[in-house]
Amino acid sequence: MTNPVDPVDPLGLVRPHYFGGSLADVLPSALSVLGVDRADPLGLADQLAGVRRIAVLLVDGLGWYQLPTAAPHAPTLTDLAARFGRPLTCGFPSTTPTSLVSLGTGAAPGAHGVLGFRVNVPGTDRVLTHIDWPRSRVDGPNFPGGGPGSPVGGDRSSGSWPPTGAVELPGGDPFPGAGGPANPAGPELPGSPLGDPVPTPAAGSGDDPDPRRWQPLPTQLQRAEAAGVAVTVVTRPALAHTGLSVAAYRSGAHRGADDADALATEMLGALTAGDGPTLVYGYHPEVDRHGHRSGIDSADWRSAVAEVDALVARLVDGLPPDAALLVTADHGQLDIPAEGRYDLDTDPRLRAGLRVVAGEARVRYLHTLPGATADVVAAWTAVLGEQAWVATREEAVAAGWFGPVPEAHLPRIGDVVVACLAPTVVLASKTHNPIETTLVAYHGSCTATEMTIPLLVVRP
Repeated sequence: MTNPVDPVDPLGLVRPHYFGGSLADVLPSALSVLGVDRADPLGLADQLAGVRRIAVLLVDGLGWYQLPTAAPHAPTLTDLAARFGRPLTCGFPSTTPTSLVSLGTGAAPGAHGVLGFRVNVPGTDRVLTHIDWPRSRVDGPNFPGGGPGSPVGGDRSSGSWPPTGAVELPGGDPFPGAGGPANPAGPELPGSPLGDPVPTPAAGSGDDPDPRRWQPLPTQLQRAEAAGVAVTVVTRPALAHTGLSVAAYRSGAHRGADDADALATEMLGALTAGDGPTLVYGYHPEVDRHGHRSGIDSADWRSAVAEVDALVARLVDGLPPDAALLVTADHGQLDIPAEGRYDLDTDPRLRAGLRVVAGEARVRYLHTLPGATADVVAAWTAVLGEQAWVATREEAVAAGWFGPVPEAHLPRIGDVVVACLAPTVVLASKTHNPIETTLVAYHGSCTATEMTIPLLVVRP
C-alpha cells in the first residue's frame, strides 16, 4: 500500500485511498480474518491468523497527525502506534457521518450516499443533518453531539438553510435490516445496484428520508451476522435508534455505554460472551467533541486523549488469546484562527446565486439558482483564492473524491463544491448554523491532517 501521508506538510492535499488503504476497508478485512469473505483489502488475514474474535474501536477525531500531540498524554497509544500502527485515509468529506457509514458498509461515500455532514434533500430546499435525523421514521436527535447542545451544530432550529420547522414522526426499530433487495456491494463493487429508488420528498415536505432507503447498501455487520458471526455494537445508549446508526450498522446486538469505562467493560463482555466467531464494534466521541469546543492540545482535549489511552489499555489487557483489537478513527482535526474565518452571511459576494447551502465549514456544498453555477464558482474563487479548491460537482466527481457516484446520489452533492485547503472555514453566522462560529477545531476537507487516520492492529 502506498503511504498516504506526506510527513512534511500536514496541510498538503491527500486523496482518499479507496479500495486498499481507507477506513472502508477495515471491516471487509476483519471479516476476511473471521472467514466470512476472501476479500482482504488491508492484508490482515496473515497477520491475524488464528484470530476468531475481533474488537474494532473507532475514536472520533483522533487522526494520524494528532498522535504526536497526544503522545505525552497517551503512552499506550503511542507505543501501539509505533509498533503496530499504519496510516489509512478516511473518505471525502472527512466528516463523521460519511466515515461511519463508509466503515459500516465497506463502501466509498459515492456508493452509500451519506455524502457529507449536511446535504440537500433532492427536490426540496431543505438540508438533512446526518447526525440529527429526527424526521425520519427512526427518531434520534442525540448522535455524537447532536441536538441543541451539539458542538457541531446538530440542533434542528438552525440545522437547515433556509430554516424549516420540525415535524415529528413515529420511532422505529434500531437495526431493521436493508430497505432494498439483497446487495453484495462492498469495496469491489462500489457501483452495484441501489435497490428501490429513494422517494424524493416534495418541496417543503417535513419528512426526512428513511435511512434504510437513503443509504441503500447492506452493511458489513449484516454480512457478518448472515455468516454466523456474533455481532455487537457498543455506543452511547441514545445512539442506538438514530437514523445514522441505522444507515451505518443495521445489525448486531446493541450494548449501551455512557463513558469510556463502560465502553471497555461492554466491549470485553461482548468479545468473550460466546465461543464462535465474534465481531464487536465500539465508538467513542469525546476527543472530537473537545477538539471542536476547546481546540487541539487544550486541557480538555488532553483529558479526552488520556481517557482513550486508558480505554485502549484496558481493551488490550483484556483480549482473549484468540482475539485482536483494531483501533482507528473517522478523521483528524485542525484549529482555525480568527483570520481564517469567512462568513457567507455577511459577504454578498458569497451569497449571490445560492439556493441552498449544505456541507460544513471546511467543505461547502453550494446549490445554485438556475444559470448561476459559473458565476458562483468565479465569485468564491475570487474571494478564497488559493485557500480553497472550488469546483463544479462534475469536476469533483470526475476527480474521484467520492468514489463512483450513481446517478441517484449525484443531486446530494452541491452544484459547486468548496474544499478549504488553508486553515480556513466558511461559516454562516446567521442563517445556516450559527453554533459553528463558536468552534475552535474543524474538519471535513482534504488536507493530510483531516484525511489521514490511524489503524492499530493488536493481538495478545
